[in-house]
Amino acid sequence: MSPETERCLTAGAVLLAYAAFCGFIVWRRRRRRVPGLSTLPSRQEPVLVAYASQTGFAEEIARRSAESLQAGGVPARLARLETLDADTLAVAGRAVFIVSTTGQGDAPDHAARFVRRVMGRKAALTGLDYGLLALGDSSYANYCAFGRQLDAWLQTQGATPLFDRVEVDDADGGALRHWQHHLGKITGTSETPDWAPARFAEWRLIERRRLNPGSPGGPAFHLALEPMEGGPKGGPEGGIEWQAGDIAEIGPRNAREALDRFPPYFLEALRDRRLPDDPAELAGLSPEQARGRQMPLPHREYSIASLPSEGRLELLVRQARHPDGRLGIGSGWLTEYAPMGSPIALRVRSNRSFHPPEDDRPMILIGNGTGIAGLRVHLKARAAVRRHLNWLVFGERTRAQDFFYRAEVEGWLADGVLARLDLAFSRDQEERLYVQDRLREAADTLREWTAEGAAIYVCGSLKGMSTGVHAALVAALGHEALEGLAEEGLYRRDVY
Repeated sequence: MSPETERCLTAGAVLLAYAAFCGFIVWRRRRRRVPGLSTLPSRQEPVLVAYASQTGFAEEIARRSAESLQAGGVPARLARLETLDADTLAVAGRAVFIVSTTGQGDAPDHAARFVRRVMGRKAALTGLDYGLLALGDSSYANYCAFGRQLDAWLQTQGATPLFDRVEVDDADGGALRHWQHHLGKITGTSETPDWAPARFAEWRLIERRRLNPGSPGGPAFHLALEPMEGGPKGGPEGGIEWQAGDIAEIGPRNAREALDRFPPYFLEALRDRRLPDDPAELAGLSPEQARGRQMPLPHREYSIASLPSEGRLELLVRQARHPDGRLGIGSGWLTEYAPMGSPIALRVRSNRSFHPPEDDRPMILIGNGTGIAGLRVHLKARAAVRRHLNWLVFGERTRAQDFFYRAEVEGWLADGVLARLDLAFSRDQEERLYVQDRLREAADTLREWTAEGAAIYVCGSLKGMSTGVHAALVAALGHEALEGLAEEGLYRRDVY
């Protein structure tokens, strides 16, 4: 298949998914009475959705983003980038930017005015929280250059990123799903279907064990999966390749007990579909009709915690619960409902923004909770090639229950894979201590390591940890120095 044909098929799939998404929005509004953009409560300030588009694709994604926000109950307003000025951005509160790059790394034609009149001057944007989606094509030298330029300018003016910049290479579906994942964090919901559904392969669940019995936090499970016969090929042990930092996209399934409310002939048709509240809504429909009527379950993302050479893909998943006590779609399926040995729909997504350094420079790895999964695989990769200048800063609730992979981490410290280990268990003393506190205590060492060329990698919770760690790094290194590290690819984050 030629690249042009594949690109056309991808675009067609995206458009079909978008049509289904629009149908879902209409259905959801009728069923759950979520207000539209024009009727959302005036007391809640809308999220600004700004776009700069050369061919129309960025505008299309911006419209879908606004629809996703409104479907989650968050008002949104669309605006072309060139219609905005610094004063508008300063009072926006929250914004998401969807921007393309054209020519030799330039902004789209219509955004030239914004670049000249707004980005060419200083602005006071300390009250702005934002997310940014950069669209580009890696076959060109200046890939996503305008998106990167806008991101750097926003941070220089004091704006705070809600999450790290998402870059989309030639309409890549995985990156678009990752963007949707972040939009779901803004709305507090992830019910909208994927714009570009993943092509999942089947893997077998071969291990599941709880790592933190008795913890004051939610149950966290170590999971292991292997490719099923006839599944993905091409890598070690018959599995597919991935790098440290890559992501596993999971296609959840409904619990059997939830499906048992419906006639048995619906079992297969509805296993990966949203279930209606009342089974009577499907009365008189064939399984095919019922499947076509119900929207697919959205995917879930987890940091891969193992290397391909181990012959299995490992995850660390904490159970999430809805306010009514129901388990989350993804965590419930993986940690409780999926029978051992059962097939799991899985796709590996490259996460280039969290891949390891190509040289042997020192690494500072910082994270909390299940974020240890993304740091663990980096340490495994470093140990495999005998790169031992590694410093791990990890935090959780209690040492006794929540020191995930303790024997492994302490073994790395004893063997010299870890040159330094700092731990913060927040509940083990009267005063709460977090990873950012450990970083502040070690500010002199941070400066020494970064002066030696160290790369800083952060993995874990977006809320609380990542902002606290960023503030501690700024305090220790200075804003400009940290920006410089980010531009060089030496400050990377995988936060969620």
